[in-house]
Amino acid sequence: MKIGCPKEIKPQEFRVGLTPAAAIEAIGRGHEVMVETGAGLGAGYEDDDYAAAGARIAPDAASLFDWAELVIKVKEPQAAERKMLRKGQVLFTYLHLAPDPDQTRDLLASGVTAIAYETVTDARGGLPLLAPMSEVAGRLAPQVGSWALQKANGGRGVLMGGVPGVRPANVVVIGGGVVGTAAARVAVGMGANVTVLDRSIPRLSYLDDVFMGRLTTQFASAAATAELIRSADMVIGAVLIPGAAAPKLVSREQLSTMPQGSVLVDVAIDQGGCFETSKATTHQDPIYEVDGIVHYCVANMPGAVARSSTQALSNATMPHLLALADKGWRRAVTEDAHLRAGLSVHEGQLTSPPVGEALSLDAVTPEGLLGL
Repeated sequence: MKIGCPKEIKPQEFRVGLTPAAAIEAIGRGHEVMVETGAGLGAGYEDDDYAAAGARIAPDAASLFDWAELVIKVKEPQAAERKMLRKGQVLFTYLHLAPDPDQTRDLLASGVTAIAYETVTDARGGLPLLAPMSEVAGRLAPQVGSWALQKANGGRGVLMGGVPGVRPANVVVIGGGVVGTAAARVAVGMGANVTVLDRSIPRLSYLDDVFMGRLTTQFASAAATAELIRSADMVIGAVLIPGAAAPKLVSREQLSTMPQGSVLVDVAIDQGGCFETSKATTHQDPIYEVDGIVHYCVANMPGAVARSSTQALSNATMPHLLALADKGWRRAVTEDAHLRAGLSVHEGQLTSPPVGEALSLDAVTPEGLLGL
């Protein structure tokens, strides 16, 4: 199969969908690989690294999209890229369609078969292609939040770990999954006073055991959230409903109850954000203020640590990429229910019911499409 990896064009996105090591694996199994020139530079990979792996170097995106049967990326295709997709082609990348009607319409119109990283599952009920980036984003959240807390950036001027005689920052993490656990780990390590909210009692018990009393756990009722944010220096939104839009957990009215200069870090922004006042930002212009509250809502947080993120993502996607290339998309998703869960669009049909519900579009299940 002809596997193409274009250069990411989303602002300040430095990751790349394919490492030279992954290219070697695919070529060793008889597939052809083409990488757009400069695609790996942000993650520290030169064109020569890909050429040494046996890949061809495309001079531009248009020639790569025209050549490739399977396109592997990191971020959702941008408007210019969506115009180059076609029927019979397979796109394998993060999509996050639920809050993005324009992208959804364009993918449906293109006829492409699109498989979303973020809804591929595993035998334990996890999201293995989302998890590595969730780990990265979760670990970054307290770091970027502490930067936003600095007075020069509009924050309260509170030090995460405090100093002797001065209390540490109060950090509230909404969601105790992969993102929330990673965020809590770093925030605790920075010396902050951390509370994690979640609706799963078993998950709260797990966190209580793992952190051995170094953080507080609380059931995520609306009342508990409202109470905790009143004294929070930082709130990290770390909730996820696979494939669907994120729920709004902090309203605009509630901002007035928070300390002026406190910080909201919305890691759920790819799915529309979990704060009512969230809007996607970039690494180039990451923060904005609403009613005296600083918002950090960068939609591709792991892009800030592109080399680590690229390697972690490639490790996770490689087995699925090879399955798609070896078997073709139809056989691969028919034989693997977990990969099938990522099938989102096929030749003008929406195959993700949660996206259909979010965007009021007709959708069929992947099983229905395949007649399983």
